[in-house]
Amino acid sequence: MGVRASDYPYFAERFTALAHRGGSLLADNIGHENTLRAFGNAVSLGYTHIETDVHATRDGQLVAFHDSRLDRVTEATGLISELPLSQVRRATVGGEPIPTLDEVLDAFPDTFVNIDIKESGATEPLVGVLRRHNATRRVCVGSFGSDRLIRFRRLMGREVATAVGPVGVAWSAIGRVVSLVLPPAGVAFQMPVRTRIAGLQVPLVTPAFLRAAHARGRAVHVWTINDRAEMNRLIDMGVDGIVTDAIEDLADVMTERGLVG
Repeated sequence: MGVRASDYPYFAERFTALAHRGGSLLADNIGHENTLRAFGNAVSLGYTHIETDVHATRDGQLVAFHDSRLDRVTEATGLISELPLSQVRRATVGGEPIPTLDEVLDAFPDTFVNIDIKESGATEPLVGVLRRHNATRRVCVGSFGSDRLIRFRRLMGREVATAVGPVGVAWSAIGRVVSLVLPPAGVAFQMPVRTRIAGLQVPLVTPAFLRAAHARGRAVHVWTINDRAEMNRLIDMGVDGIVTDAIEDLADVMTERGLVG
C-alpha cells in the first residue's frame, strides 16, 4: 500500500479546516493576507491548520507571500526573486510586514502549515527551514510545479507529507485507469472541485473519486471554498478538508456539524 496520509500527524484530525493565506475574508484580515496578523487571527478562531505560499528572495530567504511580485498587495513593486530580503521587508501588506517562513513557524509552533512552493528557487531553502525548525512532521508541501515537487521529494524522502501534483490530480480524477496502473506520488489530493475542459465544467471531486482516494490511503482537501452551502455539500460527500478564505463561515459549519474537538 505504501505511505498513507494517516502516517503523518498533519492528517490526524477527522476533518481539516485550512485558513487560506490566514483567511483573507475575515473582517480583520482584509488587506492583510499572508501576514502574522492574519495567521494569528485564524489560530485565535481555533484553526489548527494554516495555508501559505513561499517565494525565495534573491539572497535565498523564504517569505510567506502568494504573488511573484510585490505589486498587488503592497505599496512596493518588483519581483521577489530579484530583491534581497532587506528590500522585501520594507514593503508592507496593509501596514503589516511580509513574514519569513521562519517567523511563521516560530510564531505558531503548535500549528500545522500547508506550504505551496511557488517557484523553483524556493525548494532547497524550504528544506533548510523545515530542518532548522524541526517542522518536518507538521507541514504538508505542494506545488503547481511538478518539477518542484519532484525535487523536494528527492531531498526529503518520506519525512514530509506532500500533496499530489497537478498531473497526478488529473490522472486520478479524470483518467482513473491510468492512475491505477501508475499511482501518483503524494498522500493528499489538494484540488478544485471542478475544472473547465473544452468550455465545459467537469467535476473532479465526486463520490467515486473520494472512494478511490480513500482506498489508497489518501486525503482529499478541496479549495478554495467560501460558500456555506458548498461547504456542507462537500462535507456530506466525504471530503477530508476544506481550504477557505471565509474562516468564520467554515468554523460555524464545523460547529453546527459537530466537527470541532
